[in-house]
Amino acid sequence: MASKEMTATLLTSILAAVFGSLQIGYHTGNVNAPARRDVTLASYVSYESGEALATVANTTLELRIIEEFFNHTWWSRHNQSMPDHSLTFLWSLSVSIKDFGALLGSLGVKCLADTFGRRNSILIVNALSVVGACLMFASKANESFEMLIVGRLVFGLFCGLVMSLNPLYIQEVSPTNLRGAFATLNQVSFATGILLGMVAGLETVLGTKELWAMMLSLSLIPALLQYLALPFCPESPRYLLINRGQESQAETALWRLRGPSDEVFTELEEMKQEAAHTQSALTVKEFFTKRSYRQPIIIVLIVNLGSQLSGFNAIINYSTKMFDKANFDEAKYLTLGVGAVNVTFTLVAFFLMERAGRRKLLLTGFLCLAVCNLSMTVIDSVLALVPELRSLQVLVVFFLISAYEVGPGPISWFIAAELFDQPARPIAMAFTSMLNWGGKFMLALLFPPLLKLCGAYVYLLFMTMALTAFSFTWRRLPETKGRTFDDIAAEFRGSEGIPLHNKTGFNTFP
Repeated sequence: MASKEMTATLLTSILAAVFGSLQIGYHTGNVNAPARRDVTLASYVSYESGEALATVANTTLELRIIEEFFNHTWWSRHNQSMPDHSLTFLWSLSVSIKDFGALLGSLGVKCLADTFGRRNSILIVNALSVVGACLMFASKANESFEMLIVGRLVFGLFCGLVMSLNPLYIQEVSPTNLRGAFATLNQVSFATGILLGMVAGLETVLGTKELWAMMLSLSLIPALLQYLALPFCPESPRYLLINRGQESQAETALWRLRGPSDEVFTELEEMKQEAAHTQSALTVKEFFTKRSYRQPIIIVLIVNLGSQLSGFNAIINYSTKMFDKANFDEAKYLTLGVGAVNVTFTLVAFFLMERAGRRKLLLTGFLCLAVCNLSMTVIDSVLALVPELRSLQVLVVFFLISAYEVGPGPISWFIAAELFDQPARPIAMAFTSMLNWGGKFMLALLFPPLLKLCGAYVYLLFMTMALTAFSFTWRRLPETKGRTFDDIAAEFRGSEGIPLHNKTGFNTFP
């Protein structure tokens, strides 16, 4: 069945959509977070494996060059060097304002997705990426750090929107038996973008005083490719039928996506059944008050906060200090190794998603994150006595990345699209985006004082969060692998709880 449903149109639609996450990854990898001692963690704690991975990148590159750009601009205006505290603030602002923009962008997901459709919304928000990249590129020629900062803000709006719209579109155009694997490609594309950004940011490539603006503009290439490919891809059939009531257009879209197959009629009938069980429109207030949405909301809340607050970003940022103490060549190879491991294990997740299922991968990931946090506590506590353990810390970082990207990393971004019915899905994806970006900000605010207060034992708090997410996932999350949207939604309708076993037999973790 998989081979019949793997049409050229389906693959083109998915690959065209994930050009958006490739752009986000690229700008995460090429703008390295500062390694200065006087820069706060809030300036570089990252989204997903995003700017956290960038913190271990070649810190002799972007920080020095952008600081020189800030100083040069300030000198041309005021005939004096920029004060050190202002330089620190501007760099922190230029990095973190993307995250603030992403939070704002998340608020617009429902309006765009329901008004213009899933595919068209991706095309609309792609313009934000183009504008942001152009502003960042033009900032050097115009000697304006304000343009660089505004460009990052505009690009942040794009991040918040597209990281919700992409999984939404991919899940709705994919066949049931490939839905999770294809949704994981969004994370694969993001991780690939990070690695490409890291490589582009090397001084031997584009990370120089003369070429850094060009480096920031290269995201225009995947943006242009998306504009060339996505308009020729079909809109989500579920959106056309359930949201718009356009049955003939939905059937046409399904034929294009699935090819000549009896599965088209079966899938069309399943959509009609789902439409019969759902209301035509849903407000944000109804989303949070409707009884059948309570359990899915709690699941999405725990899975996403567990993913963000289980110590992944904090441990990656802590690894920056380890890499800085290595010599330049070693640090460079460790950095690229981090990016390579990140890409490798998102690909592993792609191949495992429809075999192992979401539950097993989430449970394994959260458990491994808990082990990593415990290891960090033990190693950090005795590091002063046994300095040789620093190499073991590097291994823990690599193990952490692999565990995160196989489970919580990709799944936390698309699980909401599987747990909710059609009217609630855009709101659920916006909720997911806000939890991810909000969780990152919470970590940025809390980690520095907690580290000062608790020292190495702060990682025990992250271990507790990972174990909490593990426990809740074990008890409450139903397996969604191989199940239709309507089947999953039926498990929540009119029920306060979730059965741990259902007729499909998927809700097990042997």
